[in-house]
Amino acid sequence: MESTFSEDEISDSNMEEFSSSNAEDTPPISPTWPTVSDVHRALRPLQATADRVGKQVEEFAETLDRLSKQRPEKPERNCRHALTLVDGYQKIARNTVEYLRGFHASEKQKGLGGKSNKKIRRPASVSNLNRRQSQDFASTTAEDLASWEQEEQTWHLLGLMLQIEYPSSESKTKRTSPNKHLARPSKETDIHQYSSENEVWFHFLAHDDQAWERHTVLEWLKVCADDAGQEVEQVIQDLEETADRGSGLWAHSWLYTKEAIKGQKRLRSWPQALAPNSPGIDASLRSSDHKNSLVTQLDPDAVTRQDRGLEAQDENFEKATWLACWEMIRRGKDWNFIRAWCQERVENWRAVAMRGDPRQHSSKAAKFLPDPGIDVSWQSRVLWRKTCALAARTGVKDKYEAAVYGALSGYLPSVQTVCGSWNDYLFAHYNSYLLRSFDQYIATNLSDRLPRGLQDWDGSFEFSMTGGRRTQSGNQLIEKMRRLKTLAKEAKDPMRQLQGSLIAKTFDSFILKHGFQLLQARYQIEKKSKLPKNTMQPEAEDKKKLLIKPDDYQLIRIVTHIALIYQDLGHSWMENKYKRTTEAFIDAYIHFLGRAGKQQLLPLYASRMSPDSAVSSLSRQLPFIVEHGERRTMMELMKQYGIDVPLVLNAQLLMIMDGIGVKENRSMNDPNYPPLSILAPHGEKHNGEMRSIKDGFMGNTITDEYTAAKGLAAAKELSRRVTFSNLSRKKTKAILGREIDVSSIYGEEEDSIAGNRSAAGSHSRGYKRGGDQPVSQGQSEEERYLLWQSNSFLNLEQLLNVLTAFEEWQTAMTKKPRNDSGGRLGKQWRDEIREACEVIEANIQPLLHGWLQYSRDNKEASELERIREACLPEVLLAYIAVLNSSAQYVSRELLLKSLELGSLVASKGSDLESCFVSTGRMPELVDILAFTSTNMLLAEEYGGGKKRTSAKLSLWSTKGSLSAVT
Repeated sequence: MESTFSEDEISDSNMEEFSSSNAEDTPPISPTWPTVSDVHRALRPLQATADRVGKQVEEFAETLDRLSKQRPEKPERNCRHALTLVDGYQKIARNTVEYLRGFHASEKQKGLGGKSNKKIRRPASVSNLNRRQSQDFASTTAEDLASWEQEEQTWHLLGLMLQIEYPSSESKTKRTSPNKHLARPSKETDIHQYSSENEVWFHFLAHDDQAWERHTVLEWLKVCADDAGQEVEQVIQDLEETADRGSGLWAHSWLYTKEAIKGQKRLRSWPQALAPNSPGIDASLRSSDHKNSLVTQLDPDAVTRQDRGLEAQDENFEKATWLACWEMIRRGKDWNFIRAWCQERVENWRAVAMRGDPRQHSSKAAKFLPDPGIDVSWQSRVLWRKTCALAARTGVKDKYEAAVYGALSGYLPSVQTVCGSWNDYLFAHYNSYLLRSFDQYIATNLSDRLPRGLQDWDGSFEFSMTGGRRTQSGNQLIEKMRRLKTLAKEAKDPMRQLQGSLIAKTFDSFILKHGFQLLQARYQIEKKSKLPKNTMQPEAEDKKKLLIKPDDYQLIRIVTHIALIYQDLGHSWMENKYKRTTEAFIDAYIHFLGRAGKQQLLPLYASRMSPDSAVSSLSRQLPFIVEHGERRTMMELMKQYGIDVPLVLNAQLLMIMDGIGVKENRSMNDPNYPPLSILAPHGEKHNGEMRSIKDGFMGNTITDEYTAAKGLAAAKELSRRVTFSNLSRKKTKAILGREIDVSSIYGEEEDSIAGNRSAAGSHSRGYKRGGDQPVSQGQSEEERYLLWQSNSFLNLEQLLNVLTAFEEWQTAMTKKPRNDSGGRLGKQWRDEIREACEVIEANIQPLLHGWLQYSRDNKEASELERIREACLPEVLLAYIAVLNSSAQYVSRELLLKSLELGSLVASKGSDLESCFVSTGRMPELVDILAFTSTNMLLAEEYGGGKKRTSAKLSLWSTKGSLSAVT
């Protein structure tokens, strides 16, 4: 018959409550166990992290839980549900970034982000935060702001890449996409010879999948640069300061060079523009330091046309201006924004020079509508790009000016010279590849509209736009960037690795490489030498590179939620060879949540793992849940998410036993249990002498080396904390609605039978022998069922009571006074021994009749019989040894009780005889009873106790007992 106890009724929470209610009735014991304060101290290292990210962690879990209930049962070939999740995660990251900027924006703008850990006080700009949020964010640093900015960028990138991998109809895309301006143009629009360049550009993006992917990544890179970078004015501040000028319209242009040219014209009384070949101009028109010749005219190309220079202040101004132009292009600012910026500084010609890129669309173009305001002829556009490339290659001196023209034309080498980061390098290549593909698209589909001089790509335009390098795929480019020395440090950043894997579509390799490292780290902590079978391993080169730290919980959280999104999308690698390494991330995140005090979130994430992994992960976290209410809530949540609670509790028990060294020393082919070892071994020469009880046979601590295999110390601690009486009352109340102490039913039955004791002695009371259930006189059907069902637990507790009584008796024996002459100390000690013997006699009664005799099936009956064989012979022999040792101090009557036990063993229908026979210990019992008979004949009445009236101390009775045994 199966047990009717529910899973939440067998949780550790009830055990904790039972032990607390019983603690006052039991004396202190020796085994040690972690206390609640010990656990709290263990949690402290992550408390600060938990306080700082607690709100975000809960929001991520809430979003996952809410939207997971809405996901389709079978994975669909679209990303509508996944995009909703990504949008939710990105919104959480965006809100966090906005809060953090209120504390650290000024520090970041000054370039101190990542270099300083200085805490900044709460500024007035965050006054809208509540007090709790302010306290949490006030403990953060500028590095936290940078991390959250990178996370927001990652969620943005994931959403874009999912839209590329799972394209849908235009209407659905516009409705679900978090970035509507990146909705792919429709393929339904045709182009013709009169189509505008905007229309042809959109047609190109609509029909070329690779071009659309590169365009998407480029737009993401622009948003990242604009959102997380410094303000443009902050970027050029240092150069503007060296330009030595104030602010305002008058402060722009080449002020110092203009003043020098005007001075020369006044000296020469020359009304016309100065010519570079004017007499003596080289000697008179020079820079302030007299090192360089200055230009004679102020038109924009004068420097390159005349091969002359500017005053140092004007050169710095020029560099600052082109740097600003590069930053605006790099950040994706449209042409109208650039024109307004240049117009404000009286540098309109620069905006005109940058006009012509089809991507510099206005608000109309953002919606994929023609914008006549920026549209020009086909010839000027194509020729303009080649001219910009030529200027970037040979026509300018400043590297940022060359980078501007290179970005507009797709000339890669000039842009690479100003690349200072991983994002910049990726931008340079994708931008060049995209514009080169566009030029090839035009040459293939609209060749009749190309300028004649460009059809053969000859003359001055005969050069490679990529510097002679072949176009690389996303995966090849990311791998190349990883090997570059200039990007080595940033390329090793795990967040960059994650972003690169999303762009290169190698997230499965990323999670294999890093998940394997997490799996290895966990097994090292658990001191396991081998990883599970069928665990996919990365290449040997990747194994050596520890790119992710096990305590980088933000990255672990991000990867975990990305993996769950791919799981929802039905990626096959989530269920095949990458399964263990993927679940290593989920397990690591569960570990963090548990240590951070977010136990209520554990079942949610465990439910997304395989059943075995979920059980294993949760079993490692349950010991850290110490509050009664939290334990009950955990049980309810596990059932709610479909997790097998009994399996988790069983795995937790096995883990604890393994951790403290409690192991079965039985081989697979040996079903027997190791016997108890209570008595000290015989001496080298013994003639049937009585063996004594070993000192400390139960052990002093749970991890005691001597007793770890048998677990007696742990069993004693469990018996103290979870008594059968308390357990039965709590369980029956939960199941039946009222408390029933099943142990009292057993006690009442003993009392009813005690009145029918026969002359066989005091050991003849107890259960009926035989039958399927314990004796049931005067019991209801319900009580009989409860007694039968819980009998094994009760019997094992009774065994522990006897062993504990042995241990207390042994402790009392060590207190024997040196000179026992019948004085006050001697009498007190003998009384203590007498009381200890009475406790042993009372506790051993249940073991003499029907102990572990009632089972549910034959398999359990066989298991219980092996336990009886391992325990009963040693316990009964130890009991006889106690009686013999105590008899000389208490009463000779104790010897007679030993002989009565022999009679009980040999009596008809006894369930004790088989245990001695099957274990081969019957001769040992006979020897010890013979020794007892000899002692009884020789001993004198030492204890002064009352003589028995129910039995005679005679040689006949001794011989009768021995003859009955033999």
